[in-house]
Amino acid sequence: MSDPTRPPGPRIIAVANQKGGVGKTTTSINLAAALVAQGQRVLVIDLDPQGNASTGLGIEVDDRAFTTYELLLEDIDLTQVVLGTATDGLYIVPATIDLSSADIELIANEKRSFLLHDALRQHAMDDFNLDYILIDCPPSLNLLTVNAMVAAHSVLVPLQSEFFALEGLSQLMLTIREVRQTANSTLRIEGVVLTMYDSRNRLSQQVEQDARDNLGELVFKTVIPRNVRVSEAPSYAQSVLDYDPGSKGAQAYLALAQEILQNHAKLAA
Repeated sequence: MSDPTRPPGPRIIAVANQKGGVGKTTTSINLAAALVAQGQRVLVIDLDPQGNASTGLGIEVDDRAFTTYELLLEDIDLTQVVLGTATDGLYIVPATIDLSSADIELIANEKRSFLLHDALRQHAMDDFNLDYILIDCPPSLNLLTVNAMVAAHSVLVPLQSEFFALEGLSQLMLTIREVRQTANSTLRIEGVVLTMYDSRNRLSQQVEQDARDNLGELVFKTVIPRNVRVSEAPSYAQSVLDYDPGSKGAQAYLALAQEILQNHAKLAA
């Protein structure tokens, strides 16, 4: 039974695509920073054992005493696992390689698909007064990704503007449908965002056309360009909005954040 005295929780978005190298982590970091720039309070959940979102937001490995591993598998105080970043209003639950063994350990747990769902709905989460939680999923459709989808309100799919981009999307959509049928009936597709887009390249244009023809309004109007500033920013442990706020990449992520906020405003109306 829901508690009517609790404030409405944050909107939870899983950033997922089982293909690697499509811009999941880049989108998670920069969309989070862009939402913060729009006045939102945002938590990033690093659910990828590579821990790239943690590194990209300036969290050193030595500072990751408690991580998403503990969040899922141990009774950990949220104040120990939620870390602040250099950007005010942007928080992260970091990850380390320890998370790579979580899949095996989760199998024996009866609530294996609901652990992240329950962790993100603790009363203690209210203290952070969050507007959004973005979950950076691993590049596979494993139990970690299923946990993200069960926990989330929606799934945001980064789609690389390259050949074979649409291949594999059908499997992702099937997984989303299975999660809807078995564990999270309200899960929806937030949208598909084209990443690494080069407007001078006919292939990028063709991928965009194919995506819009096949997926219609699910594809965001905003596309994320192939931009050297976006690529450089993680090596300085910054989002592109902090690294070069005037760059085309930063402006694109701001536009994506605005599009998402507008869509949510329409849903709430």
